[in-house]
Amino acid sequence: MTEAVSVKGSGAFLVNGTVMNDSAPDNISKEEARKGTMSYGILSSHNTSGDDNKLKIKFDCITSHDITYVGIIQTARASGLKKFPLPYVLTNCHNSLCAVGGTINEDDHVFGLSAAKKYGGTYVPPHQAVIHQYAREMLSGVGKMILGSDSHTRYGALGTMAMGEGGPELVKQLLNQTYDIDYPGIVAIYLTGEPSFGVGPQDVALALIGKLFADGTVKNKVMEFVGPGVSSLSADFRIGVDVMTTETTCLSSIWQTDGKTEEFLSIHGRPEDYRELKPADCAYYDEVVTVDLSAIKPMIAMPFHPSNVYTIDEVNENLSDILSEVESRAKVSFGDKVDFDLHNKIKNGRLLTDQGIIAGCAGGGFENLCAAADILKGADIGSDAFTMSVYPASMPVYAELVKNGSVSRFIDAGVVVKTCFCGPCFGAGDTPSNNAFSIRHSTRNFPNREGSKVQSGQISSVALMDARSIAATAANKGILTSASDMDVEIGKYKYFFDKGIYDKRVFDSKGEADPEAELILGPNIKDWPEMIALTDNLLLKVVSEIHDPVTTTDELIPSGETSSYRSNPLGLAEFALSRKDPDYVPRAKEVAALERTREAGADIPELTAVLDAAKSVSPDASFENTGIGSTIFAVKPGDGSAREQAASCQKVLGGWANIANEYATKRYRSNLINWGMLPFVIKKGDLPFKNLDYIFIPGIKNAVLEHKDSIKAYVIKDSVHTEFELSLGELTDNERDIILKGCLINYNRV
Repeated sequence: MTEAVSVKGSGAFLVNGTVMNDSAPDNISKEEARKGTMSYGILSSHNTSGDDNKLKIKFDCITSHDITYVGIIQTARASGLKKFPLPYVLTNCHNSLCAVGGTINEDDHVFGLSAAKKYGGTYVPPHQAVIHQYAREMLSGVGKMILGSDSHTRYGALGTMAMGEGGPELVKQLLNQTYDIDYPGIVAIYLTGEPSFGVGPQDVALALIGKLFADGTVKNKVMEFVGPGVSSLSADFRIGVDVMTTETTCLSSIWQTDGKTEEFLSIHGRPEDYRELKPADCAYYDEVVTVDLSAIKPMIAMPFHPSNVYTIDEVNENLSDILSEVESRAKVSFGDKVDFDLHNKIKNGRLLTDQGIIAGCAGGGFENLCAAADILKGADIGSDAFTMSVYPASMPVYAELVKNGSVSRFIDAGVVVKTCFCGPCFGAGDTPSNNAFSIRHSTRNFPNREGSKVQSGQISSVALMDARSIAATAANKGILTSASDMDVEIGKYKYFFDKGIYDKRVFDSKGEADPEAELILGPNIKDWPEMIALTDNLLLKVVSEIHDPVTTTDELIPSGETSSYRSNPLGLAEFALSRKDPDYVPRAKEVAALERTREAGADIPELTAVLDAAKSVSPDASFENTGIGSTIFAVKPGDGSAREQAASCQKVLGGWANIANEYATKRYRSNLINWGMLPFVIKKGDLPFKNLDYIFIPGIKNAVLEHKDSIKAYVIKDSVHTEFELSLGELTDNERDIILKGCLINYNRV
């Protein structure tokens, strides 16, 4: 892996699309050459600010699935929404099964269809397509920009710059507002060579993630795929790499286009959406990552993160040592909550897996499944514990797999072919048994994301692999096997897209709103509770303290069956941090009760001593001007999903802030801000408070108004205060106003 992917450590000029140089030809300046990237052209054409450094982006269209669109539309309704001002596609690929919670999942679907009719959107029914495959097939186009409320919103392989963000950023687009960011760094992902036999897109993606995630090489930057190696990859292969760029924590991605891109768009009936996209004759990149495709081997991301990467050969050669490393890392997160043992998976010196899954936006593509079916041709996965399922990414893909015989090859081998559904990716389908080890061509392998619950003594493991090596392992009855070791022939299949499948089932308003249409709200669909504006001072109680190196959004608000409650803000909030810190919710509620007492103007005897200590710092402090709220500390929160609920659940439980050494992703920090929460940063190693301590922040309202970065805060304990420093980092004027007003809803409320 280290030989296949290398980081230059500095910027460089790409000349004529093929050669990377430290100096520019003909004395072209860096400033001029920066405008030669593909990213610059796309971003500038969508920027409404007139300032190349401070971007205000308006997107061509937006997309959501059935975990997020109800909350987004409810938020926009509270702000006066009358019509979707741009194309908005509502897909139903997450809560598709309607298996838990009574009618509430299907009620959300009914709401989605009624909203598409009322406001002028497009509604894709359950089991038709996963959100990103529909966008590739029906929405993408060279030079376009798409914003989605799912973190894997990535269509760069088709020349479309796409970004995954929390719901409030989509609300802004629905209200004719903009997506405001500083011009990002642009990183060249310079591809050479071509993949060897058995290597698929997930292998390339995992090699990149393993190299780039930990060091933050591309964090909040755009990955721009260039170089001679691009032409060796099919459109499907590029898509499979591209969707996983999210796991590097980059902002977005874009690829140079060619005849293969043109062919993809033509097959999908949209030849007019193609144009050649490539860097200028001289383009400057802030960093260069070189990828030798021919040096990449079949990979595996061991539990519990996509960056925990090895080659499959390394795992097989050093099995016990690598399993020990995984177990020791898990100990940091799980402690003694579960007895986590992977060594019991070693059988006759090999790793025996329990389950294989190929699914969703990453694994369910046409070429991946054709290759897996070819590897399994004539094989038998066996009748023991090992099981395997595949989920095509869309019904048009499914139809072609039936026609070309791939489905028959799967069934003949003992593989179950299931519906177009994202469930295995987030714990709502094919949850492994306790202590099981699952290999998956999906997007993430975070703890508990596959559906187990550490707080209930359950733990199972997911490793990420490419479809080809999953099929090879299945053919070997669950023994971990690299596809490069298989003596099989993988064919090349032509794809035929049948748009008629969508024409029969997808509701498309074609942008026409019907104000008279009834918006149908099931009993679980609730409005957001009232939220107050930021007070002059804040008194925060720390109600959870997390020292894991990274805290995922799945740990902040679990996925899986809890997703059924995502149309009910208070109902969902009951699950906040439940798999990480079960004491969080009751503690947060206790603090929220104190705030309600304060707002009612009643005395709060239990905080009299705390307020007296606060007055020694700020004599004017009183319960009239000092809001009471909760906060959590986490080293690096927010890796993973774009789900806004990771922040909003804290807010509706009375949260006013997060304190972190850094935020794992821009989207999580943006979610905090849009819900009126202060995204505080504290220097690493400087932690003067601990769980259940009170923190007093005098003059916080003025500090936000006056653009102060350094903010004095005080730990109050036993009537003694200890001063320390917090930072808010850079905030736009709009972000400051949102925080001051208490949340985006208040900012926009009419």
